[in-house]
Amino acid sequence: MAMAPDLIVVRHSASGACDFLARICRAGIINAGDGTHEHPTQALLDAFTIREHKGRLDRLKVAIVGDLLHSRVLRSNVQLLTKLGADVWVSGPPTMMPPGIERLGVKATTSVDAAVDQADVIMMLRIQLERMEGAFFPSFREYFTVFGLTTERVARAKPDVIIMHPGPMNRGVEIASEVADGPYSVILEQVSNGVAVRMATLYLLAGGAEA
Repeated sequence: MAMAPDLIVVRHSASGACDFLARICRAGIINAGDGTHEHPTQALLDAFTIREHKGRLDRLKVAIVGDLLHSRVLRSNVQLLTKLGADVWVSGPPTMMPPGIERLGVKATTSVDAAVDQADVIMMLRIQLERMEGAFFPSFREYFTVFGLTTERVARAKPDVIIMHPGPMNRGVEIASEVADGPYSVILEQVSNGVAVRMATLYLLAGGAEA
């Protein structure tokens, strides 16, 4: 007889898949990306990266910009960062603004300039064309002009701002290459930290240490 697993890692395109499995399984469930619902380990590695650079999370202004409507990264980061005391701003086109997002404790604006003004952290989100049905903006060029992160917009943030992106990036759409590869970018650090954070998650939930 096959033994029941102690731990299941789920990455699924359908939102709510992990909630369903958690109800019917006794095994521990790690959500590795749940449709447009949540992405908890990404939020953990993002918070870890911010704390590495800033030493804290409370009272930091964090601007999250881009495709808010389809982003599971947004939802998990908002939950975690607001609980830890960050001042979270979200910005994107009106067509990509989730209804009632302010109820999650964030400040919402369609002005990227307002969102990044004096920000400690700017987190850009990918345009998720694979999840879109219909036109959410006129063109990539117009999107970049109105909502893309340029060096001019970075200059509005604090002098020690850090730039983040969960990847993969659409260069020249949501972020300019000179920003993605520039001195404020910690995007490659996010990748490295992701390995460590996810290893730690597997270790802890598999019983490697007392909870």
